[in-house]
Amino acid sequence: MEWGKLGTINVYGCNPKKIRSKKHIRNFVKILCEGIGMERKGPCRIKRFGKDDLEGYSAIQFIEYSSITIHFDEIENRAFIDIFSCKDFDVKRAENFSKKFFNGKKSSSKILARK
Repeated sequence: MEWGKLGTINVYGCNPKKIRSKKHIRNFVKILCEGIGMERKGPCRIKRFGKDDLEGYSAIQFIEYSSITIHFDEIENRAFIDIFSCKDFDVKRAENFSKKFFNGKKSSSKILARK
């Protein structure tokens, strides 16, 4: 029996201003949740982590059925988005939205079923 699924999304060539802005990241999470039918639980937490070339924003949003985590690479302008949920959602829809929102040049996604 499937317990849930993990959708991993990579967005490459993002708009540098958007991945360096708490305001844009918070707005992205809100619209993403609405677009894939997930109810947010509590505030989106956004913090800067890492040192030197590895410093960048990370975000976590608890949702009714689990969580969304995001990590940004400011050197290569990449976004790494993980959505885990026991409720079904459309990973391709989330990927397309993420690419468009961050003005990405390309993207990819994968699904891992949790059993």
